[in-house]
Amino acid sequence: MSVPIIEAKDLKKTYLLGKVPVEALRGINLNVKRGEFLSILGPSGSGKSTLLNLIGALDKPSSGKLLIDGVDESTLDDNQLTELRGRIGFVFQFFNLIPRYTAIQNVELAMSIANVGKSERSKRAKELLETVGLKDRMNHKPAELSGGQQQRVAIARALANEPRFMLLDEPTGNIDSRTAQEIIGLIKKVNGEGVTVIMVTHDQNLAREASHTIEVFDGMIKSDEVNHA
Repeated sequence: MSVPIIEAKDLKKTYLLGKVPVEALRGINLNVKRGEFLSILGPSGSGKSTLLNLIGALDKPSSGKLLIDGVDESTLDDNQLTELRGRIGFVFQFFNLIPRYTAIQNVELAMSIANVGKSERSKRAKELLETVGLKDRMNHKPAELSGGQQQRVAIARALANEPRFMLLDEPTGNIDSRTAQEIIGLIKKVNGEGVTVIMVTHDQNLAREASHTIEVFDGMIKSDEVNHA
């Protein structure tokens, strides 16, 4: 039996709001198989983004365990955590592109941080931007691109370092519904090529596009369903 790419065991996270403890996650148990497309559905404040941040090693749980490829995140030192984050593709609602850089420079930057050679960076960035349908917009800066095009750049950047998996936080929350469907189609294409995808959304219709959906409410998993095409 293959090891899940992500495994959460009784995962809990408590924040202090002033002096008041707030339980963001209250015992999450979850397995994500390699190559899966998982959507995490829930209203604002349900704990879904907190769960995504823990999976992405951007935060640490208060208790419980989170295993990536069978390795407990809590056993990793700072250098190992940095290396792990470098092998995760992050896509956010607000794109987070560098305004003064062109599309291709934004994608290349992710690889330069990972010490990929210049010629390889350029070649791979061009290939990725072609893959996401931006062959003719590579030398445009974010302000010269539509919201959907900026999100495509963000997806290309997330794929730049051949990530173990991709984490998407409300990736269609800042674009219109038609463009959102195009972005979901692109995400499904990437997933179909073998990349494990985990997407946070509050939109039930988008959540159904995934192969597996969990619904989070008040820091707990309310439902866990496999979606049939």
